[in-house]
Amino acid sequence: MEFSNLLKPEAIRIFSSVSSKKRLLHDLAGIAETCYNADYSNTVEALIERESLGPTGVGGGVALPHARLENLGHVVGAFILLESPVEFEAIDRQPVDIIFSLFAPKSAGVEHLKALALVSRTLREQSIVAKLRSNPDPTTLYTILTEPANVQAA
Repeated sequence: MEFSNLLKPEAIRIFSSVSSKKRLLHDLAGIAETCYNADYSNTVEALIERESLGPTGVGGGVALPHARLENLGHVVGAFILLESPVEFEAIDRQPVDIIFSLFAPKSAGVEHLKALALVSRTLREQSIVAKLRSNPDPTTLYTILTEPANVQAA
C-alpha cells in the first residue's frame, strides 16, 4: 500500500486555524465529500463516533482521525496542515497541527489496518513531520507524503 493510492492531491489542505476539534472534523468531512463523494453528514457522524471511543491524537502534534463509511470502493485519505495548532485531546495533551484522516469502506478489514499502519509509521518519522511543517504548499506536501512509499518500494 502506498500514499499515492490513499490520497488525492486535492485532498490536501492548509488552514491558518480552526476553532475546535469538532470544526476540524467537519472540515475533514467536507474534504471527503468533495474529493471522494462521501456523504457529509454520515462522515461527520462517523468521525465523531470514532472519537468518542478514544481520541485519535497520537502525540507529537499529529492526529489520525478515521472512520468507516458506506459507498467507498477502497480506503482513502485527507490531509490538513494547520498553521495554528488546535486542541485535540491527544495522548500527550499537546495540540495538533498535522491531521491525516482515513476513510474506509464498512467492509474493509485488513486494507484499513494496513493504511492506518502506513500513515502512523510515516508520521512517527520526525524528519518527515518536520518537512511537512516547513512546507505549507499542497503540491509539496503531496510530494513529501508520497515520497516515503516510493523510497520503501525501491
